[in-house]
Amino acid sequence: MRKASFDIKSFLQRFGLIISFTMLCLTLATRSDRFLTLYNAHNVLRQSAINGIISVGMTFVILTAGIDLSVGSVLALTGVVVADLVQKGWAPPLAIAAALGLGALVGTMSGLIITKTRVPPFIVTLGMMTIARGMALTYTQGGPITGLPDSFRFLGTGFAGPVAVPIIIAGLVFLLGHILLIRTKIGEYIYAIGNNEVAARLSGIPTDRYITIVYAICGLLTALASTILVGRLNSAQPSAGYGFEFDAIAAVVVGGVSLSGGEGSLGDTLLGVLFIAVLNNGLNMLNVSSFYQGVVKGIVIALGLLLHRAIR
Repeated sequence: MRKASFDIKSFLQRFGLIISFTMLCLTLATRSDRFLTLYNAHNVLRQSAINGIISVGMTFVILTAGIDLSVGSVLALTGVVVADLVQKGWAPPLAIAAALGLGALVGTMSGLIITKTRVPPFIVTLGMMTIARGMALTYTQGGPITGLPDSFRFLGTGFAGPVAVPIIIAGLVFLLGHILLIRTKIGEYIYAIGNNEVAARLSGIPTDRYITIVYAICGLLTALASTILVGRLNSAQPSAGYGFEFDAIAAVVVGGVSLSGGEGSLGDTLLGVLFIAVLNNGLNMLNVSSFYQGVVKGIVIALGLLLHRAIR
């Protein structure tokens, strides 16, 4: 009988991030007695909800070998629009629907430009990032919108029993996104496009349509995250969202989703989101300067990319 051999590469592929996440939690627990508390665990989940929702959309985009640098600016634009509409007397559901539609429209525009002009997604979404930010600043003339009704703020501040509403919404987004990727033709096509777009097109998949759809989904989910953030802060700022694209991409990459497309899952992204959230939480608990926090997160992303490349 042949003896089974231990494959370290396969082991790291499956459990590397879980081990790293566990080590991070244990390290922070030894440095702060407040870390391993139920209150802090709930706080981490609540804080990670915004990035988690955006990261679901970013995962869809990256699985097609794309990237969306505009999510932070789209968050700002949809945030000021939904806040303004609510202040003007729109019913919160209608205002939220309008914001979601705007987010999906911006994403659709990015997708159409990418597919019709064949300009790289990095360039297209970089341009869209600037356009959306400029529109947000123009819409409010650079000022904030504050004083929103409680009926709207419930999405950001409400509770369903002991659980914060943003956590529930983020959980549902991950669940529905997982079902879409694993159980539907859309998910099958997304993976096929990410693996080889030319081969997918030749096999009869309407690649341009589905690439546009994933950017629309990313824009819609960014708008959903924006409404939650605005409700939580009771304020919409045209300068909001700076660096949010960085955190979303970081969560997806650290989770192990391949930037070259076609490889990864929302389970990977969820782990990445929690890893980034715990890292942010721990750095705050340890009173690390915000300047150094950016350095630490940058190092973590670089190491994640290097490790992913090494074990593939």
